[in-house]
Parts: sequence; structure tokens; C-alpha cells
Amino acid sequence: MTKFNKIISASLLLALILGQNPLRAKENIGNKINEKEYPSAEKVLPSEVKAKEKPLVIEGSVEENVDMTLDRCLELALGNNPQISVALHDVLASDARIKQVWSNYFPQISWQTGYTRIRQLQLSDVFGKNLTFNYYILGQITLQQMLYDFGITQNQASVKRADYEVYKATLSATINTVIYQTKEAYFNLLLAMASRDVAADNVHKYEMFYNQAKAFYKIGMNPKVDVTIAQTNLSNAKLELIQAENAVQLAIAKLNNVMGVPFIDKYSVKEKLNYVPVNLTLNQSVDIAREARPELKAAEARVESAKQTVKLVKKAYFPTVSLEGQYQRGGASWNSNYGYNLGAYLNFPTINGALIRNEIKEARYLYDREISNAVNTQNTIYLEIQTAYLTLMEKKAQIPVAILQVKQAKENYELSYGRYRVGEASPVELRDAQVTYQNSQLNYYNTLYAYNTAKASLEKAIGKNLVNESEVIELNKG
Repeated sequence: MTKFNKIISASLLLALILGQNPLRAKENIGNKINEKEYPSAEKVLPSEVKAKEKPLVIEGSVEENVDMTLDRCLELALGNNPQISVALHDVLASDARIKQVWSNYFPQISWQTGYTRIRQLQLSDVFGKNLTFNYYILGQITLQQMLYDFGITQNQASVKRADYEVYKATLSATINTVIYQTKEAYFNLLLAMASRDVAADNVHKYEMFYNQAKAFYKIGMNPKVDVTIAQTNLSNAKLELIQAENAVQLAIAKLNNVMGVPFIDKYSVKEKLNYVPVNLTLNQSVDIAREARPELKAAEARVESAKQTVKLVKKAYFPTVSLEGQYQRGGASWNSNYGYNLGAYLNFPTINGALIRNEIKEARYLYDREISNAVNTQNTIYLEIQTAYLTLMEKKAQIPVAILQVKQAKENYELSYGRYRVGEASPVELRDAQVTYQNSQLNYYNTLYAYNTAKASLEKAIGKNLVNESEVIELNKG
């Protein structure tokens, strides 16, 4: 039998093994792919492997099998993240400090009782003996009211009020940071899930490759080394799938930690990485940040606090006007006598000119420092907005290219797989095509992840969430 006849006989035998009509197989060599084994080229991304797919669940404190979305994650984070609780209590404590300062205008009441035994020293030489007597105080009530302090309390309250605004801005900044961290962790989970699906699909393809290589080896078309190569590829794919599944669990743990609910009950994640267009310009982003970015408000509040501190230190020379009344009951016995006094006082502080002069200098230098810090904060935020915006535009431009790469890699793989099934392609060619296809899918999902995290970074940079920009475009739909 000639070599050509051997090849024809082997092709016919392969067709019979695969359950195909030999005559129709001969007409469609290298042109048709079994749709049951592999999806058509119209679908850019692979369909999920239903047989191996398991519901994604985690353990915690909500109902079991609840569908978890990004909005739900944000709700949990805002309600449970301890960083927000810390910042909130700082705000409440700062508000209490303002009221403490204003308490200077409230009357001060004190009450005292006691017993004293006195032995005189000065009169001992005159009388030839020391005089000793007892002094009883049944009760001494003192009422003091500050009437005027030339604006010192007002300045102290202004300083505390500016500090309160700083803490409020810090709370807003903390909320923005937690929102960004939650979004980043959620998108990281979606990326890990997508990578796991790619790894599962990769295992499915290498199983097809392995089964095909065994079929060729049984009929004597290919050597044993092709089966060995297919086994090695399949083992590597299974190892990658194990790593991908572990990456999903790590992403879940990170998300739960950011939300502040590490022991949350089972829930399912149904969403996928999507592309939501952002129609803002760089100038619009900067304008929004001027009004919404809490760090800018905090910097302005610190400048105001330093300014009020300068005014306060300059009033170190000023006296206070107060009214004081006192009533006493006691004397030689607990209730033998009583007395009282009532008066208005102008109280001057103890003055150290050199100390006060240098305190004023220090306050002025600190005021200038806060102005410089405010300018630096503004510059830093502007750079942050530029970086996030330019990164967002870069990833936006990369998405169509990534889609095209997936499509081209898939078509190349399908052609290589079709050629391999009829014995016209080598295992190395098919493996290279599969690796290229797998990498293009991972690159696509990484690009989507980078775009969404860049969008979250821009929202954090401008201090405002971008909502209702447009409808969600699901590029990864089959």
C-alpha cells in the first residue's frame, strides 16, 4: 500500500472513531469545527464551563445565598468598617471640646466644708503663751461668673470650631477611602473570578487536546510524545486552575476585611467586570474636586485654626472681668456665725513679655506653615486627579484593542485546533495558539479591572462618586 493510501485510510479510520460521515468529513477537512465541542467564533469570550462551575459562597452575618452586588458591599462597608467609626467619634469628641470652651460663660459653683485647728505664732511673745483655737466651716458656697474676657473665649471657640471642621473633613476623606478600598477589592474579586473561569475553560480545552492526541496515537497517526505533551499541558492547566481558585478565596477574604465583616455568612457574586463610560473632562474633574474633595476643606480649616491661634496668643495681655459671691457658715462652732462677700474683679494675667512675644512669633510661623501645607495639598490633589484621569483614558483606549486581541487569538486557536484534528498542525502550534488565546483573555480582564479601579481612583481624587453616567455596557457578554 502506498504512503498516500495509508494517509487516506488513517483519515477515514479517524472519522469513523469520531462518529463522522467519512464522505462529509473529506469535504470539510480543516473548515468545520464541531459546535458541541467548542463554541463558534461569533462569541469573543469563552462560555462558562457549567459542569465544573460551583456557586461562589462565603461565610458571614447576612442571609445565606444572598446575591452580593457592589452597592451591597458599599452598604456593608459604610456600616461596619472600623475606620469610619474611629473618624466619626473624633468628630463627636471635637464637638464636645467646642462646648467645653463655651462653658467659660457659665457660672462656676463650689462648696467647701472643713475643720482647722490654729496655734498662733506671732502673739506668743506678747501674751507669754501661744493662742490656740478651732475654726469650723459648716459650709462655704462660692459663685463666680465671668462677664467679659475681651474675645479670648471667642477665639478659643473659633480654634476648636476649625478643628471640628478638620475632623469632619477627615471623616469624609475616610469614607472616600473606604469606598475606594471596597470598590478595588470588589473589582479584584471579579477579576479573580474571571481568571478562574479562564483557567477552567483552559482545562476544558486541554482535555479536548489530550483526547484528540490519544485518538491520533491509537490509530498510529501521531507519536507517543504528542500524548505526553498533551498530558503535561493538561496538568499545568489544572495547576493554574487550583491557583486561580485560591486567588478567588484570597480576594473574598480581602473584600470581607475591607467591609469590616470578616465572618459574613454565605453570599453569591453574580456581577462581572463591566465598562461604564466616563464623560468628564480633566477641567470638570478639577472643578468638582474644588467643591467636594474633603482634604481641601481640611487644609482650609487648618489655616483658619492657625489664624485664630495667632489672634488668641496676642490677647495674652488682656484681663478678664468677673463677678464673685461667697457665703460662709461656721466659726468657733459648726453653726455659730455666718459671713458673705460680693464683688466684681478685673483680673490681669501674670505677664512674661519675652515669653508672650515668642509665642506670637511661633503662632505666626505655624500660620504660614499651614498656608504652605494648603498649597501643597492642592498641588498633590491636582496631580492625583491628573494621574487617575490619564490612567482612566489610557485603559479606556486599551479596551477595544484588548477585545480585538481576544477575537484574533480565538480565531487563530480555532483554526489551529481544526488543523490539528485533521492532522495538519503540530501539538506545539496548537499549544502556542492556546497560550496566546488564554493570555489575551487574561489581558482583557486585567484591562477591564484596571479601567474600573482607575475610575474608582478618579472618584476618590475628586471626592465624589460618578453615578448615572450612562448605561452599563457588558463587553464580556457572549
